[in-house]
Amino acid sequence: MSDPVPMDVVGVRIELPTNTPILLLREQEGERFLPIWIGTNEATAIALALEGVEPPRPMTHDLMKLVTEALGSNVVRVVVTDLQDGTFFADLVMLKDGEEVVISARPSDAIALATRTDSPVFAARAVLDEGGVEIRDEGQEEEIERFREFLEDVTPEDFEGS
Repeated sequence: MSDPVPMDVVGVRIELPTNTPILLLREQEGERFLPIWIGTNEATAIALALEGVEPPRPMTHDLMKLVTEALGSNVVRVVVTDLQDGTFFADLVMLKDGEEVVISARPSDAIALATRTDSPVFAARAVLDEGGVEIRDEGQEEEIERFREFLEDVTPEDFEGS
């Protein structure tokens, strides 16, 4: 894949009225956001990691991190590679014995692991061109600021029961 775009994980939010969690990525060197609809469990896992919350017992993505480390591997990066019929695809790129190992994964799972390992997230330029949303006017900038404020106040409990 040529020219992947570095992305920041902005966070997760709930889309109303459907109560569907959305993972929001933003390109580091631009104004486009990439919204990815995800499951409730993955949204909770990402939100917990972004908040620095460590559960008393490992959740699934914490376990993935522990297993990865125990096997002598580490996560190098996550790349959102494709968008087909509204479904995003990603690669989890790991390093084992000096060689890269690429594992196909759902973006939500791969990013949940990346948030636990401080690994960079990228998106294929074609995916960002197709699914990205550019913020152009002041009203939209204000909406993004309100969204950021929402993310500061969101808790894992906000995702329960949906």
